[in-house]
Amino acid sequence: MKKRKVRKVSPAAREIFSYLSLLIGAFLIAVSFNLFLLSNRIASGGVSGISVIVNTLVHIPPAYTQWALNIPLFIAGILVLGRHFGVKTAVGSVILPFFVLLTSHWTAPTHNPLLAAIYGGLGVGLGLGLVFRGRGSTGGLDVAAQIIHRITGIRLGLAVAALDALVILAAAFFISFENALYALIGLYVTSKTIDIVQTGLQTSKAAFIISKDPERVSAAILHDLDRGLTKLEGVGGYTGENRPVLLVVVGQSEVTRLKNLVRDADPEAFVIISNAAEVLGEGFRENKNL
Repeated sequence: MKKRKVRKVSPAAREIFSYLSLLIGAFLIAVSFNLFLLSNRIASGGVSGISVIVNTLVHIPPAYTQWALNIPLFIAGILVLGRHFGVKTAVGSVILPFFVLLTSHWTAPTHNPLLAAIYGGLGVGLGLGLVFRGRGSTGGLDVAAQIIHRITGIRLGLAVAALDALVILAAAFFISFENALYALIGLYVTSKTIDIVQTGLQTSKAAFIISKDPERVSAAILHDLDRGLTKLEGVGGYTGENRPVLLVVVGQSEVTRLKNLVRDADPEAFVIISNAAEVLGEGFRENKNL
């Protein structure tokens, strides 16, 4: 397999990319919020969900509610958690409500709540994925969850889920139970979209191969499949014998060929194949460290 020259990205370029990701992501979140979620009164968690509820009850523009919550939460985060939040969290906490205010007059393309939940969740997930890829944050209830985690010891993921659940329960009480159900759909779509943005659509496979003839299997993989491999040290649980475990990562389209090559080299080989959501490095996606 030919080695490709790895392009090094300068720290300045990485920093520019991270801020661009933060700004573009925040803009996508704001547009999706206004066009789909707010216009259909879908409060799918977070500070944005609270702003939908407040707007429904007292007609305060959501951007003002988001500023009123984000800024104190950011200050509380600095006091409780320290200064590690950095400039990007501060920027995200301020710029997202600004984009919400900027796009508040845009006309909603649909008033079907199911479509709004799906497309709103997609847009928010795409925006958050870009923000996270830029190593940024939009603040909000994520900061509150980190504070709760620090003070009580509750797992961070559980704290985030609990706060989102409280927002959706409030939406069920103050807006409608049906809208809360749509909010759950939007929240689920958002989480799945974030995963796709973070790891990509391509799914590779990681294969662990235990064989009595590891050299023959290795040769087949290296020369016939043209894939690299790693030999891990393994010990048989029953026999106590030392036996190498071959680790090889292949693309989805190469799985059948890999199994056939291993079968031909050693019909008794033990093979475990599992999903590898993201693979960076030679022969796969280049790691640009952005």
